[in-house]
Order: sequence, then C-alpha cells, then structure tokens
Amino acid sequence: MKKPVFKRVVLKLSGEALQGKLGYGVDPTVASSIAQQIKEIRRLGIDVAIVIGAGNIFRGLQASKAGMDRSTADYIGMLATVINSMVLQDALEKIKVQTRVLSALDIQELAEPYIRRRAMRHLEKRRVVIFAAGTGNPYFTTDTAAALRAIEIGAEVILKATKVDGVYSDDPVKNKKAKKFKKLSYLEVLKKGLKVMDATAVSLCMDNQLPIIVFDLTKSGNIRRVMMGKSIGTCIS
Repeated sequence: MKKPVFKRVVLKLSGEALQGKLGYGVDPTVASSIAQQIKEIRRLGIDVAIVIGAGNIFRGLQASKAGMDRSTADYIGMLATVINSMVLQDALEKIKVQTRVLSALDIQELAEPYIRRRAMRHLEKRRVVIFAAGTGNPYFTTDTAAALRAIEIGAEVILKATKVDGVYSDDPVKNKKAKKFKKLSYLEVLKKGLKVMDATAVSLCMDNQLPIIVFDLTKSGNIRRVMMGKSIGTCIS
C-alpha cells in the first residue's frame, strides 16, 4: 500500500470554507464534511494541526477601513476564529476524533492556552490540534499564524484549502482566460502579487523552506489526494 508523502501538516482553512453556500456564519453540514476528510487522513497516521480564519463572521481589515480602530478590529477577528475552532472541534469529536483547541488569547473556559510543548504533546498523543486566535497580536493575519505555528511544530507543509483548484494569474471566476500555475517559487508569488497568502506568511515560509500547497477543499477527498502525493492544485516552494 502506498504511504502518505507527509507525516505532519498544518491545514489552513478560511472562515468562508465553513459557511458553504450560506452568505454568513457556519453551515454544520460543511463542517461535518471537512471533519470527515480530516478523519480520513488521520487514519493514515498523519499528524494534523489546523488554523481557521474568521471571514464568515468578521473581517478586521474591512472594519478598520470603515473607521474602527485596527487593533480592536483584529482582536474581534481573533475571537471569531475561536468560534470557528469550536465549531470544527465539535464536528470532529462527533465522529470520535480527539481534538484540542489551543488559543493565543487566554480564554480558559473555552480553550487551552497556546504553549508549543503542549501542542507537540497533543500531536504525539494522536490528537488533532486547532490553533485559534491567530498569533494573539493585531496586524497579523491567520495566514501568518498558520506559517508560524507550522514552523514551531515542525510541520512539513501548509495545506491552503480554498474554493478554487489552485493559484491563477487572475480571478478565474471573473476572467476565463486566467492561467493556472502548477508550481511557483516564493519569490514569484511575492513579485506577481498573487493573493495566495499575505507577504509576511509567504516570507516566513520562504525563510524556513516550508512548502505551501493550494488546493480545492470543496471537492471531497482532495485532502487525502494531496497527502498521497497526487498532483493537484498549486505547489509553492
């Protein structure tokens, strides 16, 4: 039987991934579907950590542009990621996948505080770990949090789950002639201004030689396909 190509991964989910076809909030059926895909790769013996955004609930950058203090807006966004983390934890534990939420903000009634050694211990005990509240600092995105946590726990790759099947030269929904990239270097992403992850996150990955695979989460089984080395989406390295 073919073995997975990675042993430890960080899955980066956007908040929008949880809302499905709803315009806002969380679609429980979508959360259940994502949980099933995670359970499937856990059976392969892969350590899985997750970072979730909050765009389905609150966007700090948009709120700050509308006049809200940027730091306040970013902290509200961090709290929204805790909500999404709890939603996914519930979906995972309903299908008997042991899960722990570790928060960069101290909310002990809801989540454990983020401590690197504790996160490593949970992974060693075969638990799925969800990193909530970003880095705990304003002005840093959940993309940067995903890169930082991946480096801290020794992950081999970041899986950037999106609604499209890779990175394109332009929005493929608006521009049918947009070119899809199979492979990109970190510098190409930065120079072309491709909206894969923010520049801080890409730079962190580049400095630490951490590859990023961008793929379509909406197609069931895609997480497993990536784990088994199938060439889907776009690889940035």
